[in-house]
Amino acid sequence: MSIIINSIPFIPILFALNIILAITIIFLERRDASSTWAWILVLFFLPLIGFILYLLLGRQLRKKHLFRWDGQKDIGIDNLIKYQIEALENDTFQFNENYVKNYKNLIQMNLNTGDAILTQDNQVQIFDDGVEKFQSLINDILNAKDHVHIQYYIFKLDNLGQRIYEVLKKKAKQGVKIRILYDEMGSRSIKKRHFRELIELGGEVEVFFPSIFPLINPRLNFRNHRKIVVIDGRIGYIGGFNVGDEYIGLNNKFGYWRDTHLRIEGSSVLPIQTRFILDWNQASEHKIEYSDRYFPAIPKKGDVAMQIISSGPDTDWPTIKNAYLKLLMEAKRYIYIQTPYFIPDNSFLNAIEVASLSGIDVRIMIPNKPDHLFVYWATYSYIGELLKAGAKVYIYDKGFIHAKTIVIDDEAASVGTANIDVRSFKLNFEVNAFIYDKLVCHELAEIFEKDILDSRELTLEQYENRSVIIKFKESISRLLTPIL
Repeated sequence: MSIIINSIPFIPILFALNIILAITIIFLERRDASSTWAWILVLFFLPLIGFILYLLLGRQLRKKHLFRWDGQKDIGIDNLIKYQIEALENDTFQFNENYVKNYKNLIQMNLNTGDAILTQDNQVQIFDDGVEKFQSLINDILNAKDHVHIQYYIFKLDNLGQRIYEVLKKKAKQGVKIRILYDEMGSRSIKKRHFRELIELGGEVEVFFPSIFPLINPRLNFRNHRKIVVIDGRIGYIGGFNVGDEYIGLNNKFGYWRDTHLRIEGSSVLPIQTRFILDWNQASEHKIEYSDRYFPAIPKKGDVAMQIISSGPDTDWPTIKNAYLKLLMEAKRYIYIQTPYFIPDNSFLNAIEVASLSGIDVRIMIPNKPDHLFVYWATYSYIGELLKAGAKVYIYDKGFIHAKTIVIDDEAASVGTANIDVRSFKLNFEVNAFIYDKLVCHELAEIFEKDILDSRELTLEQYENRSVIIKFKESISRLLTPIL
């Protein structure tokens, strides 16, 4: 009896907390309607569990002063942004290729909302295979002279991870400065102590948004999903591959891993380096100060035009999502999309439907197997709407496709870390390269077309004949999309 009596006051307190939390979500946080209703329903049906889930997954991030680095002034980024915006507005900007001017408005928007300078002197190598990508990365690390900056959402010390780790220790012994930054949620299989030998050799390792207490992290919903490597300030890597055996096809569950990554030489390495330093300084007490060693003079390597665009819950605008939308709007002939998850918001879904209904050849490629179950079935629920609009959908059967690529008209493309889902648009810290170059975009389109040979087309008739069980899974998963 005493247990029942003592528990009675807890019930009204719990409901009072739920009401306060619901009011906060509605009136103070100003979320979109779908996300607001999703959390209110969670709180209503799961009073105690819902409250805990909200504390861990639902709170919005305080944006103020999250990423700060005075060195941006020293390297002249602010002045360059101002100059490029004014030149675009006055129509005096000098484009190396005339067709790049067709994307003037997209370039200007990326400058206005993402501080994404346009560089036109880059050389780009595309990797669509993990073995080739990591062999190239290891070779570049072995040739490093001054520093290696590594940032991955997932860094595992398995066979591949140990191989890279041994190379990093070797370079640290030679006096090369090694810095590793990983996301705690993504790399939950490792701890800083696992890098003890590297740290003793002078290397530094930091964790993005570490837990305050074991198993308790009020910021775990905000994940640094970026994959960046910068070597000597002259070579940059950016794309979809993380560090782990599965990314080189050594995981039986996924089989062959199809991803897309870029190796960049040229002035675009400067904003990639800046992005790493901003993230590092947020995570570390050992701040990186401006130095010419991190921003050396870079000779012209090529003529590829590109912008490096970052986004996250800290930004005023959903910069990568907006850039995706503008890219879709610029398409005249075709749109090719590869993504492991397709959980768009209404704006993206409407844009891709309008493009398809307008006669543009819209093709999207998704995996045939899940790495996240609810996300997988939610993807299928949205794919159905694209099929009704006339888009072509391909299911990649060779293994698991993890590429985050959009290419249009053999002229413009995006390759990076941002998926087409609510998490990448609103919650994750992401980084993408937007490329304006016919040769690079043609190569990306050819890779897509090659992947079609390892895929099967999903028709509208097949989709509509799916079982009741699958329809049920899709419906439940779609309801959860605002909080996935």
